[in-house]
Amino acid sequence: MKVRDALAGCGLEPREARLLLAEATGFSVASVLAHAERDVAPQAGAMFSDWAARRRAGEPIAYLLGRREFYGLMLGVTRAVLIPRPETELLVDRALAQLPDKDHASVADLGTGSGAVALAIKRHRPRVHVVATEASAEALEVARRNAARLSLAIEPRQGRWFEPLAGERFDLIVSNPPYVAYNDPHLAQGDLRFEPRDALVAGPDGLEALRGIVAGSAPHLRPGGWLLLEHGLGQDAPVRELLAREGFEGICSWPDLAGIARVTGGKLKS
Repeated sequence: MKVRDALAGCGLEPREARLLLAEATGFSVASVLAHAERDVAPQAGAMFSDWAARRRAGEPIAYLLGRREFYGLMLGVTRAVLIPRPETELLVDRALAQLPDKDHASVADLGTGSGAVALAIKRHRPRVHVVATEASAEALEVARRNAARLSLAIEPRQGRWFEPLAGERFDLIVSNPPYVAYNDPHLAQGDLRFEPRDALVAGPDGLEALRGIVAGSAPHLRPGGWLLLEHGLGQDAPVRELLAREGFEGICSWPDLAGIARVTGGKLKS
């Protein structure tokens, strides 16, 4: 089988087809484009055919390849974790804006999944102590492997939200928790069909996890510490209300590149 034939018969969008064929063959994407008459080895062809069939069925490319880039880091991903998304980079941006790179500063990332947010913060604030909590043992193992491969010394701890943080206070708490309502039609579409439901769904209005995190955060923040939360479309006003009810000040929401209010945060009163 030639490169040209593999691409023509796979039934995928051309950009995705070239990416998967390059990965299967070890060729570069540019080489796939430039050398349509090159032979594809049988083993590589079989791998590509399998990936193409799974992609046609909707499986995300990140799960097929086992990796996704986030904030300049190449992260391993499995179906035990959410696929890191570009809009979540805003959460890292805001965290870095609030966090000086100094000894004794500390951050907790709640529900770390692949470790994306915790590892991005650690890469850019190497002197800061970063703790990453995660209820799923499988997901936490993904985060551990990513930290080891990237040589970034975060501290992964298993447990739901604040459970592994008894008696500790932090300068900053960040979280990208579940914020999709259980009956949201998007759960039956696209990548969401393949991602772990527990990492997506948070009760009938999508705010269940956000309520719990806001309510439980004050005992784990130092005076003047910040809580930063990613959330979904239209959830910024309810999250601001939750923060105000718990006594936070300087409450603000920030838009992502699509103009959607995506991160909301506040500062615990000193």
